Amino acid sequence: MKYAILLAALALGGCGASGLTPAPGKELPVAPYGAKARPTPAQLLTPSNQARPDRSDELLTQSQDRRSDEFSLPPQ
Repeated sequence: MKYAILLAALALGGCGASGLTPAPGKELPVAPYGAKARPTPAQLLTPSNQARPDRSDELLTQSQDRRSDEFSLPPQ
């Protein structure tokens, strides 16, 4: 049983090693509006900075009380 699971994991792991190409008879998506060229599969698979923002490691160095919010009023 363990060997079957290991073999299945290895087989599935090898599936991602092949290059990605469109299915036969299909094309890549059209170029975005204003783009000069159609994006390649590698460009389509690379997330943008907006999709994966950089991590900020800035630590809070001082604890400060918040100011009162004059606009946070209870409902009337």
